Amino acid sequence: MAQHPGAREGKRPTLADVAAYAGVSTALVSIVMRDAKGASAQTRERVLQAAKDIGYRPDTRARMLRRSRSRLLGVQFGLHNPFHSDLVEGIYAAAEKAGYDVALSAVAPSRSEQRAVEMLLADRCEAVILLGPQAPAAQLAELVGRLPVVAVARRLREPSADVVRTADAEGVRLAVDHLVELGHQDIVHIDGGKAPGASDRRRGYRTAMRRHGLAEHINVLPGGLTEEEGAAAARDVLTTRPRPTAVIAFNDHCATGVLDVFLRSRVRVPADISVVGFDDSRLARLSHVSLTTVGQDAARIAELAVARAVARLDGEHVPDREIVVPPRFVIRRTTAARPG
Repeated sequence: MAQHPGAREGKRPTLADVAAYAGVSTALVSIVMRDAKGASAQTRERVLQAAKDIGYRPDTRARMLRRSRSRLLGVQFGLHNPFHSDLVEGIYAAAEKAGYDVALSAVAPSRSEQRAVEMLLADRCEAVILLGPQAPAAQLAELVGRLPVVAVARRLREPSADVVRTADAEGVRLAVDHLVELGHQDIVHIDGGKAPGASDRRRGYRTAMRRHGLAEHINVLPGGLTEEEGAAAARDVLTTRPRPTAVIAFNDHCATGVLDVFLRSRVRVPADISVVGFDDSRLARLSHVSLTTVGQDAARIAELAVARAVARLDGEHVPDREIVVPPRFVIRRTTAARPG
């Protein structure tokens, strides 16, 4: 264990001091001090010894307040978004390790984001994690004024909200690079409209195409998040002349709509047209889909989102409001060399 300077300076040791001295996270110290599940016997002994060594004494008032806490993290998610289900699974795992439970509230065509958040607040959630929120900035700012907010997969100008997102522009650049290496030039991007991340993906597509000297081939078609919107865009692709030889869809759901239209139109994928998605959701990994896609690290994003929410609740100093996670490119069976 490291020496603890704070104790020598006569300051009252904190949970963070115990964590630094024991070489573990503050969340883990909190688990031990609350006698909650999530720490091994060896770790408990180490933390308790560290607390004794530096003279840490739990604050009785804080302990009383904690007893009235819900220890619930609220999660707003899209009911029909396959990638959100991957994120939720990761959030459950990370929250359990931190000694928190999770309350879910879905957004659907018949259920607004505002209603979803209202239910989380009614459940006495201490912080909320919003997956791909599309609410107006003013509404999010009002929410941030009530409790810690972590937005996943959306840039926010609201300075008090935390953001964990993938480098969307970089992800589309990887897709363009892959297709260009296969000889493609007529590469179309099916847009996500106003969806979180869509503007970054558009920018990444245009920048990458220009970098490869393909500015005259830039073609952004209206699309969206759903299979239906992907299918509509695919029908536009089939009427475009010259017909594109590759498609980069906004997400995997959109890409499956594209694949469906191509299959019904007897357009071979990837022999006639290559298709790339975005997310690497469970949908993309199905054997009969086997979609080449830009992978977002759902487990890492979920872990970081929970860690940031817990850090805010524990009053820890957080240097940066935004965490950007690099994407990876996953090659499967929907891309091939440009047709001769």
